[in-house]
Amino acid sequence: MSKRRLPSRRICRQFARPSYLARHTEPGWRPPDSSLGHRIQKKAAYRPIMISTNTFVAQVAPQRSSQYSNLARDLATAELLASPLGQTLSSVSLENIAGQDYVKFTTSGAGLTEQHHRQLASMAMLGNVFEFFESIDAVQGPLLRPVAVTYPFAISRDLPSIRRYKGKTSEFFTHFVCNIAKNASDFRHMDWRELKLLDPMCGGGTTLFVGLSLGASVAGVELDQDDVESTATFITQYCRENRISLSANQERLRKLGNARRWHFQIGRESPLRCMLVSGSGAAAKELTSGFGRPHLIVADLPYGIQHKAPLQALLTDCLPAWAKLLDPGGCMAFSWDSTRFTREEMVAFVRDTAPFDVMETPPYDSLAHRVDRVIKRRDVIVARIRP
Repeated sequence: MSKRRLPSRRICRQFARPSYLARHTEPGWRPPDSSLGHRIQKKAAYRPIMISTNTFVAQVAPQRSSQYSNLARDLATAELLASPLGQTLSSVSLENIAGQDYVKFTTSGAGLTEQHHRQLASMAMLGNVFEFFESIDAVQGPLLRPVAVTYPFAISRDLPSIRRYKGKTSEFFTHFVCNIAKNASDFRHMDWRELKLLDPMCGGGTTLFVGLSLGASVAGVELDQDDVESTATFITQYCRENRISLSANQERLRKLGNARRWHFQIGRESPLRCMLVSGSGAAAKELTSGFGRPHLIVADLPYGIQHKAPLQALLTDCLPAWAKLLDPGGCMAFSWDSTRFTREEMVAFVRDTAPFDVMETPPYDSLAHRVDRVIKRRDVIVARIRP
């Protein structure tokens, strides 16, 4: 290994002379580059110039279950286009960058506002957001710069995923349907805390927990008494374990077949309302009296029905009742197994059964997706009260 060459004794004696020190130690004096026989060459660090762009990418949210591995990729673009932000975009496309799926979009204005940040953070099928650069100076891309987006969830965002039960629908998909319904209504620009959400076939309560995490007041009706009781127990235990203030009371509706109804007030400041009732979805208006007219109705129709007749009979009873209950500016959205009951048949049936107008314009006409080997195709109907 070569050793660094030290300055000669002659140079050292020269710099140590009093006359030299007197001449070269005035305030502000710096030795020349050749001092001590060494030439110092300083090279400025490279700093690329990053200018804000109006092109962004949002990561497609990874799914916790391999069963739904393609769910987010199939629905992410539709969720973005249905949002208020989506109506301002000049282009939207699905891109794969370094093996990861992203939704790439370009804003027509200068960039994203704080309201846009909240909308992106509240989406079910999207994750982290980045500014997108094809290149920066001489550095070729694609290059991504993180954008901080947050949403003030009223309760932990993980609440819908904590409760597990047989036949549960993906909480990500349920969140997606809630967002689709809200953005198709007249209340798309309102905060979730100002909205009322009803699931007239709530099962184990996934829709209720999604709504509570977003900040909405929620009500659920379920025919299975065991599911209702287990959901009420879960709410009580969850609040106790997480030290969340909870006020709960239970009553029997003797005029409605002795149905049981729970009222929950969750939280201390600006408490969230949750109503849970045992009974038929067709009687949702009577069972949820006192809750008020919901702005949104979201439901996941029962699976495992092999023929159309039982599903048609169920909807024949429920749809007219839901139309009377829904706020005039609100929206209804429900999902069903469209493997045997096609979308064309369902759209025609809904229009003929109740005063609903089904939304058939993009992106609401392209929400079909595969679930698993049994449910090869699931679709979503989004409808509003016919004026």
